[in-house]
Amino acid sequence: MSPSCAAALLAHPGLEAQLRAWLSEDIGRGDLTAPALLGRGGRAHWIAKQAGLFCGGVLVEPLFRLLDPAVTITLLVADGEPVVAGQRLLDLEGSAAALVAGERTALNLAMRLSGIASATAELVARLAGTGVALADTRKTTPGLRILEKYAVRCGGGVNHRLGLDDAAMLKENHLAWAGGVAPAIAAVRASAPWPARVIVEAETAAEAEAAVAAGADGVLLDEFAPAELRLLVPRLRELAAGRAAGGRVVLEASGVQPEQLAAVAATGIDLVSTSAPVTRSSWLDLSMRFEA
Repeated sequence: MSPSCAAALLAHPGLEAQLRAWLSEDIGRGDLTAPALLGRGGRAHWIAKQAGLFCGGVLVEPLFRLLDPAVTITLLVADGEPVVAGQRLLDLEGSAAALVAGERTALNLAMRLSGIASATAELVARLAGTGVALADTRKTTPGLRILEKYAVRCGGGVNHRLGLDDAAMLKENHLAWAGGVAPAIAAVRASAPWPARVIVEAETAAEAEAAVAAGADGVLLDEFAPAELRLLVPRLRELAAGRAAGGRVVLEASGVQPEQLAAVAATGIDLVSTSAPVTRSSWLDLSMRFEA
């Protein structure tokens, strides 16, 4: 994981407020066990209980320091690095009350993000050597988007749109309500800032060809079989090369099953997008162990 990605996450203007909200959700009016721990210092460490990719370590220090500014965290594994069962991940030291109060929230976040990173890495491995990238989608857990997209990056994937304001993606309903591909693209071009990209989600070869002809920057080919893509991708490249708007068009496949990834990558596609690492992954089991 690039240090710049972690830095960008930690600098996100909404992160601290989210961390406070998640702590508040668990602590409520106050941890009822705190009186048993007041005045006591404590040490603890995290371990992985199964193999996978670790993610979320960069959140541990800012989260615990909201409870006790004196807490110290020593990361032993960087986000995006593989771990094995039993491996020590990080060390913590501070007030025992703070360590207990933040334990569940911190672990929940890291286990969720580590599961996404691990699932992403498994799919990225299937595309190794093809030059085709694996991208995420906007199917994210409300309130967790920046973290889940960070986890995809930790797993070797790339981020698609963060929101509706990143790029215009025209889908089935847009095309129907606008009266077709060309009118929809024209309407967006007339109002969007000039650097904005316009992507069309195509469900048929005819829609894909119309999108390229109308000047789309990208075409998302939804649920096309590898055999269909092998015929369609060269046609779209040829059509793009001859258009006045310029020859570059990004061709993206979606609705691809894991076992199809290699075959789809061989068709000349640029990108495969999937929500699977976020919507279908399991948490990676981690544990916090307190030291006497």
